[in-house]
Amino acid sequence: MRKKPDTRIKPSEITPEGAFLNRRALLKAAVAAGLVPGIMSASEAATIPAGGEFDPKPTKWPGSVTDKPNSLEDISTYNNYYEFGAAKGDPAANAHTLKTKPWSIQVSGEAAKTGTFTLEDILAPHALEERVYRLRCVEAWSMVIPWVGFPLADLLKRFEPTSQAKFVQFLTLADRNQMPGIRYPILEWPYREGLTIEEATHPLTLVVVGVYGKVLPNQNGAPIRIVVPWKYGFKSAKSIVRIHFTDKRPLTSWNMSAPQEYGFYSNVNPKVDHPRWSQASERKLGGGLLAGRAPTLMFNGYADQVASLYTGLDLAKNF
Repeated sequence: MRKKPDTRIKPSEITPEGAFLNRRALLKAAVAAGLVPGIMSASEAATIPAGGEFDPKPTKWPGSVTDKPNSLEDISTYNNYYEFGAAKGDPAANAHTLKTKPWSIQVSGEAAKTGTFTLEDILAPHALEERVYRLRCVEAWSMVIPWVGFPLADLLKRFEPTSQAKFVQFLTLADRNQMPGIRYPILEWPYREGLTIEEATHPLTLVVVGVYGKVLPNQNGAPIRIVVPWKYGFKSAKSIVRIHFTDKRPLTSWNMSAPQEYGFYSNVNPKVDHPRWSQASERKLGGGLLAGRAPTLMFNGYADQVASLYTGLDLAKNF
């Protein structure tokens, strides 16, 4: 019998409300005193703003794709987030029940610095940037999204993973009181995903806390998620509560549920069809029924940057 990992957050690990509300002032004081490294100025410390928009605005990443982004309405109303329902519109209708403050993330496994960290602890040393990435779903539709975040590598290195850390697993919140979809055995909860350490620390892999310069909507994975732009969207874990470094390939939810359809790597590859439909072409969401299809790009258009990660690997067998 497989023992499910305990992802519950203990009451003792939750930041008191008063401390949470004062965190931004404390961060500025810490920066001024030189206690928080890696920040050019106090105003650049990443925090989740109470007003919904980031101030100062995130810097623009020069490597963004030049395609026109989808609208915020497209991005926030057509989602796969089964914890809030299996239909595309269910997350937007149901995710208002998700409580994102306070929030803690447990770090465990093959790393020198492990433990439970508040979201503010996680974000404090990082400056935000806006990156426009493509996101592709296995149902052969795609979006272009201006994410707000910072490289996952910058976060992971703070925990000092050991030489045994070959993979990183991400576990997400599973709370039936907040998430109506948890009541149904669509998947084995909690949702979990994983990357090789090379994939997780690649410069394209992003920790995301916002979209379009605003705080990440609940239905898009608030308050913190990852985005891996050369893989199918389900590889980008939402509402993360645990990061686990391991020497073994970790379990991933869709691979556990349907291994013949969803491999561990799940790279966008037009040469490997899903068993129930072709992956050779795609349609951008928001273009209407008359929008034409476009050929699917290898690695979702990021082949020049990431193909070297898979040198010598059979990408049809390791799909």
